[in-house]
Amino acid sequence: MELAIGAKDVYVMTDLIAKDGSSKVVRSCTYPLTGVGCGSRFYTDHAVFDVTPEGFRAREAFGDNTVESLSELTGLELS
Repeated sequence: MELAIGAKDVYVMTDLIAKDGSSKVVRSCTYPLTGVGCGSRFYTDHAVFDVTPEGFRAREAFGDNTVESLSELTGLELS
Protein backbone atom coordinates (compact mmCIF):
# COMPACT_ATOMS: atom_id res chain seq x y z
CA MET A 1 0.00 0.00 0.00
CA GLU A 2 2.97 2.36 0.34
CA LEU A 3 2.98 2.60 -3.47
CA ALA A 4 -0.69 3.60 -3.43
CA ILE A 5 -0.01 6.78 -1.45
CA GLY A 6 1.79 8.51 -4.32
CA ALA A 7 -0.22 6.99 -7.16
CA LYS A 8 -2.38 9.19 -9.37
CA ASP A 9 -5.18 6.58 -9.54
CA VAL A 10 -5.71 3.34 -7.60
CA TYR A 11 -8.19 0.80 -8.94
CA VAL A 12 -9.57 -1.84 -6.58
CA MET A 13 -10.95 -5.17 -7.82
CA THR A 14 -13.10 -7.17 -5.39
CA ASP A 15 -16.40 -8.96 -4.90
CA LEU A 16 -19.11 -6.57 -3.74
CA ILE A 17 -20.54 -8.88 -1.08
CA ALA A 18 -18.46 -10.64 1.62
CA LYS A 19 -19.11 -14.21 2.76
CA ASP A 20 -21.15 -12.94 5.72
CA GLY A 21 -23.45 -10.97 3.39
CA SER A 22 -22.04 -7.53 4.17
CA SER A 23 -20.83 -5.07 1.54
CA LYS A 24 -17.09 -4.76 0.98
CA VAL A 25 -17.58 -1.22 -0.34
CA VAL A 26 -18.16 0.94 2.75
CA ARG A 27 -18.17 4.63 3.64
CA SER A 28 -15.49 4.20 6.32
CA CYS A 29 -13.35 1.34 7.59
CA THR A 30 -13.21 0.09 11.16
CA TYR A 31 -9.76 -1.49 11.07
CA PRO A 32 -6.25 0.02 10.66
CA LEU A 33 -5.38 1.11 7.11
CA THR A 34 -2.16 1.99 5.33
CA GLY A 35 -3.56 3.54 2.14
CA VAL A 36 -6.39 5.73 3.42
CA GLY A 37 -8.41 7.44 0.69
CA CYS A 38 -6.31 6.06 -2.17
CA GLY A 39 -8.95 4.13 -4.11
CA SER A 40 -10.38 6.08 -7.03
CA ARG A 41 -12.40 3.33 -8.72
CA PHE A 42 -13.81 0.00 -7.48
CA TYR A 43 -14.50 -2.87 -9.90
CA THR A 44 -16.85 -5.46 -8.43
CA ASP A 45 -18.92 -8.37 -9.70
CA HIS A 46 -22.08 -6.19 -9.50
CA ALA A 47 -20.90 -2.79 -10.73
CA VAL A 48 -18.08 -0.31 -11.20
CA PHE A 49 -17.97 2.53 -8.66
CA ASP A 50 -16.11 5.83 -8.88
CA VAL A 51 -15.04 7.67 -5.75
CA THR A 52 -15.98 11.36 -6.03
CA PRO A 53 -15.79 14.25 -3.54
CA GLU A 54 -19.53 13.72 -2.96
CA GLY A 55 -19.14 9.97 -2.29
CA PHE A 56 -19.52 6.84 -4.40
CA ARG A 57 -21.00 7.00 -7.89
CA ALA A 58 -22.22 3.94 -9.76
CA ARG A 59 -20.34 4.17 -13.07
CA GLU A 60 -21.70 0.97 -14.61
CA ALA A 61 -24.08 -1.68 -13.28
CA PHE A 62 -24.00 -5.30 -14.46
CA GLY A 63 -26.92 -7.62 -15.10
CA ASP A 64 -30.20 -6.65 -13.43
CA ASN A 65 -28.52 -4.28 -10.95
CA THR A 66 -29.74 -0.69 -10.73
CA VAL A 67 -28.47 2.26 -8.72
CA GLU A 68 -31.30 1.63 -6.26
CA SER A 69 -30.51 -2.08 -5.82
CA LEU A 70 -26.79 -1.32 -5.45
CA SER A 71 -27.60 1.30 -2.83
CA GLU A 72 -29.61 -1.30 -0.89
CA LEU A 73 -26.77 -3.87 -1.14
CA THR A 74 -24.07 -1.45 0.00
CA GLY A 75 -26.03 0.76 2.38
CA LEU A 76 -24.53 3.77 0.59
CA GLU A 77 -26.22 6.72 -1.05
CA LEU A 78 -25.08 6.38 -4.66
CA SER A 79 -25.31 8.86 -7.49
